[in-house]
Amino acid sequence: MTDRTQPWHGVMVATALPFDDDLSVDYDAYAEHCRWLVDNGCDGVVPNGSLGEYQTLTADERARVVETAVASVGGERVMAGVGAYGAAESRRWAEHARDLGCGSVLLLPPNSYRADEQAVLGHYRQVAAAGVPVVAYNNPYDTKVDLTPALLTRLHAEGLIVAVKEFTGDVRRAYELAELAPGLDLLVGSDDVLLELALAGAVGWIAGFPNALPASNVALYRAAMAHDLETALPLYRALHPLLRWDAKTEFVQAIKLTMDEAGRRGGACRPPRLPLDSPELRTVIAKVLADGLS
Repeated sequence: MTDRTQPWHGVMVATALPFDDDLSVDYDAYAEHCRWLVDNGCDGVVPNGSLGEYQTLTADERARVVETAVASVGGERVMAGVGAYGAAESRRWAEHARDLGCGSVLLLPPNSYRADEQAVLGHYRQVAAAGVPVVAYNNPYDTKVDLTPALLTRLHAEGLIVAVKEFTGDVRRAYELAELAPGLDLLVGSDDVLLELALAGAVGWIAGFPNALPASNVALYRAAMAHDLETALPLYRALHPLLRWDAKTEFVQAIKLTMDEAGRRGGACRPPRLPLDSPELRTVIAKVLADGLS
């Protein structure tokens, strides 16, 4: 059961992408993975995000990944990642998503250089002109561009964005955003602040670890959104040592390794990402699985 009223609400999984042994994309496996996530309670999928290794894909691969997701779960359940070095390219990806019927797109700020406020505004204006709802993605660690509450308020006031995926980990921003832009939807962007941002008014979660453990993460999300701390807190404490890896540099490899250990196909990443051999993470995964979380 979900109270999802917009296509960007709810548990939207930033999908990991399966590769064959030669590191070509396994589209059949990806289609099955998208269906499996929805069948296990997730509300939709986010292809071509950082977790989907979009930077390593060709244009043809990126297009087919989104097309596969839409064919698998329906366009309203798809928030296509449209990040690119140039606004023109991001707009083309947004138009592609629009034409496929995607419910929304996820857009990073300019990341080819440290853009100022006017450049950020111009970037979002150009992509918003494609006519599909835009979710801003605030990840200043990777982009070196911080979408501050004040800047997000400007973007929202112009009608350029409907929501923000907030990845700073600073839960104080939720309250400032609610004061400055009460109509802007807040989406949890980092798995390890889910409960805090749910209590602060988030209406969705662009999630990583449901790729491996959808049932327990969806149960946590539903309880958190209902402010049912009796249910949410024990789950959060049990999962949090794993969820913290979503904010680490090796988050893609960590989530794929967790998928492998949980009996799902995670597999290899494309270079420059290398296999992750972390005894610490393996211990965390083993504990989570031993606790019966799935």
